[in-house]
Amino acid sequence: MNPKNIYLDNTPLSEALSRWDEALLKHGLLSPLSDEEIPVDDSLSRITAEAVYARRSSPFCNAAAMDGIAVRFKDTIGASEAHPVHLSSKKYLPVNTGNAIPEGYDAVIMIEDVHQVDKETVEIISAVPPWQHVRTIGEDIVTTELILPEGHTIRPIDIGAMLATDVNTVKVRRVPQVIVIPTGSELVQPGEPVQPGNIIEFNSRILAGYLHEWGASATRGPLVRDAHERIKQAVKEAAGKYDIVITNAGASAGTRDYTAQVLNELGEIVVHGVNIKPGKPVILAIVDNKPVIGLPGYPVSAVLTMRIFVRRLIASMLGQEQPEPQTAQATLSRPLSSKMGVLDFVRIKLGRVTDHLMATPISRGAGAVMSLVQADGILTVPAGSEGVGAGETVSVELLRNLTEIDNTLVFIGSHDNILDVLANMLHQLRPVRRLSSAHVGSMGGIMAIKRGEAHLAGAHLLDEKTGAYNVPFLKKYLKDVPLMLINLAYREQGLLVRKKNPKKIRGFADLARDDIRFINRQRGAGTRILTDMKLKENSILPKQVTGYDREEYTHMNIASAVAAGSVDTGLAIRAAAVALDLDFVPIAQERYDIIVPAVHAEDEKVKALLQIIRTNKTFKKTVNSLGGYDLRDCGSIMYEQ
Repeated sequence: MNPKNIYLDNTPLSEALSRWDEALLKHGLLSPLSDEEIPVDDSLSRITAEAVYARRSSPFCNAAAMDGIAVRFKDTIGASEAHPVHLSSKKYLPVNTGNAIPEGYDAVIMIEDVHQVDKETVEIISAVPPWQHVRTIGEDIVTTELILPEGHTIRPIDIGAMLATDVNTVKVRRVPQVIVIPTGSELVQPGEPVQPGNIIEFNSRILAGYLHEWGASATRGPLVRDAHERIKQAVKEAAGKYDIVITNAGASAGTRDYTAQVLNELGEIVVHGVNIKPGKPVILAIVDNKPVIGLPGYPVSAVLTMRIFVRRLIASMLGQEQPEPQTAQATLSRPLSSKMGVLDFVRIKLGRVTDHLMATPISRGAGAVMSLVQADGILTVPAGSEGVGAGETVSVELLRNLTEIDNTLVFIGSHDNILDVLANMLHQLRPVRRLSSAHVGSMGGIMAIKRGEAHLAGAHLLDEKTGAYNVPFLKKYLKDVPLMLINLAYREQGLLVRKKNPKKIRGFADLARDDIRFINRQRGAGTRILTDMKLKENSILPKQVTGYDREEYTHMNIASAVAAGSVDTGLAIRAAAVALDLDFVPIAQERYDIIVPAVHAEDEKVKALLQIIRTNKTFKKTVNSLGGYDLRDCGSIMYEQ
């Protein structure tokens, strides 16, 4: 069968969820799994399958709560400093904390309040009430008292309470057993030799980690090559053994995408294709009365679709409601476009700037793992929308807690490798500070400051008329904003080329050659402005440069493109060349500054960053090791208004 015959609908998410729930309910897969009885010692984080009651009181006998002597309270009546009472050894009993109090005794006097007169006699100077410093039977828990209700997630303190009342085993809900089957002939395991065309298999590790977080027991299956019969056998065996089967990759309509065909042959496909982005090719199926979910191969698509369709299934099998996501209202920092008719899940960075929680969209590629590493939240753009405008209020599902987000320093503007050094050093502080950097170019950073969307901005804009860096642009665009301009570094910009410079590129004049493929920075970036200025100096029109319109957002992206051989050269800082072992053709030294609005100058996060760049020797040593930096003015105020 051709897999395209059963390929991809564009089912709305709400309808897909409804059809999936209906199929799961039909097959009895939305009920809690069977119970099992396990030792209390092994029950941490498990969910009780029935109420747990005390089998014995705690304490189960009257016990001393202090070190001292056990007495009969009546024997102490009348004792005072003026008229001390002497007790013979027949009227008291030495006890330590936790000792059982023998019948007939009903109080304990702390050892500090007892004066030993002789071997047989003690003196007390204060009467005691009945049951002073005695833990009576059942004071904490009484036999048959409810300790834990059904459906309770067992905590460390709960284990102690059960054991204290002689409950040594507990009935819990069986944990769903889930297998993740990675598929693809291009996959290699981490640590194995990698050849061009190979992909290191890490998706199953990510997916298994989330499954564990959600309460399942996850197994990573062996790699399965792109072969119909191999995938079919792997799924068939897994469905006979596990509660949930997850395949990763092969869910789309390529010539080597067999998952849909296999699931159609083995069972029933409920949904194939949902109008979400990323994650459209997801497959929901039932095989051998087990749910089988075919996830797309791209990691972000796989994670997001598993969050939607698997997390709630695990919760049902554990007899729990899926936790409601924590959300926050935020202001979108820049316009966000979205394809009409598709529910769009956009990864977001968050940071509180003055009183506003600012949301900045980050990379939207389905294969961009770092977009989830860096994301603070997910913004859902409805299928009927073409996007969201800058300044609009949006609801963001949080992936981090608000305390972390409130400790985030929002840095928008030009990219530099030093920002990674600062992010790491800020994270070592107590309290921890996070640096959220959005690479939108120097002009983008200036506009973010103007709109009040960032604590700081990075810029390296050269004014062609005056030869001055940054100040003319601040006077033009931020003339009404009190601020300081603080130097971070001087840095070398140059053309990056592969080792030994195979195309013999010597300068910008070579960019007009027919055999040179160039890669540019985005509009508004200081590097883009420098590029245009150097082209003008060499009387080269942009249309004469192959690749002028191909844009990247960071120096490391430029370096990566050159290293991969997809281009011959691009303008970037020397540190990017050093990082990826490229050769470097020097073009200019430029000044990279940080714009610090006066309104944020006393913010503890801003002060922490400035202290690092001004006084931290490790910071300067680390930056110098990157290559191409001059820190002679690092931390100095270059301009103030």
